This record gives sequence, C-alpha cells and structure tokens, in this order.
Amino acid sequence: MGKFVISKRKNGEFQFNLNAGNGQTILSSEGYVAKSSCENGIESVRKNSQDDSKFEKKTSTNGKAYFNLKATNGQIIGSSQMYESESSRDNGIASVKTNAPDASIDDQTL
Repeated sequence: MGKFVISKRKNGEFQFNLNAGNGQTILSSEGYVAKSSCENGIESVRKNSQDDSKFEKKTSTNGKAYFNLKATNGQIIGSSQMYESESSRDNGIASVKTNAPDASIDDQTL
C-alpha cells in the first residue's frame, strides 16, 4: 500500500512525497507555505491521478524521462523522479494511479 509522507524543508515549507508499497518515492510535490495547502495537494493527487489526461510525459535535457501530474487548473501538483526509459516512466505513472487513491498519510512534521 502506498503512503503520502509530509515533511518540512529547510526553508520551513511543507512538502509531500508519494511512496509506493516498497518505499520508493514515485511523486514529489512543490513546497507549500501552509500545511493545509500541502494536505490539499495530497487530495488533488488522489483525485487527478485517476485521469490519464492529467499526466504530462516529459523528457529532460539530459534525455531522461519523467512526468508531471497536473491539477484541473493546469498547475503541477507533483513531479516524478528521472527514469532511464520511457517504459520505466510509464510504470511510474501506473504506480501513482494504483497507490494514490488509498494511500495513508504519514505526517512527519508533528
């Protein structure tokens, strides 16, 4: 089962990572000033991860594949790691779709 991990950055901003059942991070958020905004981001991932059109497949300047998950308003709510191949990236997208809806929340800022 997947897990959202909420943490605090050195600059005081909140962020979340979505980890697969094996503990590997499959999606990372931007920084949020307020924890409530971070929690809203998690809910947005849960909702938007089930819509294929919300995944933006990209290739970085060094040729590695990655993806962004976008909200209904077009804003990026999470980005993946860099993958060696497009098929690995597609597996990452499938993992987000599988893990996000029922993932637990591990708040490490308490």
